[in-house]
Amino acid sequence: MSEKTIEDILLEIKDTSELMVDLAYSSLIYDNRRIAEEVYDLENYVDTLHQTFHRKTLEDVQKKNIDVDNALVMIRLADSGELIADAAREIADVELRDVELHPVIKESIRESDTVFTRVEVSPQSILCNKTLGELRLASETGMMVIAIRRENRWKYGPSKNTKILASDVLFARGPADGEQHLIDLASGETSEL
Repeated sequence: MSEKTIEDILLEIKDTSELMVDLAYSSLIYDNRRIAEEVYDLENYVDTLHQTFHRKTLEDVQKKNIDVDNALVMIRLADSGELIADAAREIADVELRDVELHPVIKESIRESDTVFTRVEVSPQSILCNKTLGELRLASETGMMVIAIRRENRWKYGPSKNTKILASDVLFARGPADGEQHLIDLASGETSEL
């Protein structure tokens, strides 16, 4: 596998920090500790990416692959992404510390018909080895897969061509009545889309 460029790393910091904000708020809104814990894991990953980015950027400046002004702009962008990741961790920390939500937020949750869920795909699931396009999960269950964690790698905004494998962890958003259906499909309890 080829080595990642500084542009690739910067894009990964951006995508990961955006996902973290979504996950962090979702963990609060839906009172989900597992999702909050994912945010903590992702924050450690962003820290690693951030350090790698700085090192590679300085190496590229030294090799004259990038000029100093462009390097400074990219470093500022990476630093901003890392700060967003830190803020997302702080939001998730509210869930992990069991802080009571403000009544206004609770009321808005009751009025919302959208849920956010995390499911692991069992080897017995009909989801295994099929693409999101083949499955039409969003159409059939109402649940839109917004990210997939495969071991320690993440796929953000998966496309219809993204294949689901056993042990993938799917992060999905959709109507409350579609959540259990997705859970049953992922666990292998049902094979009816």
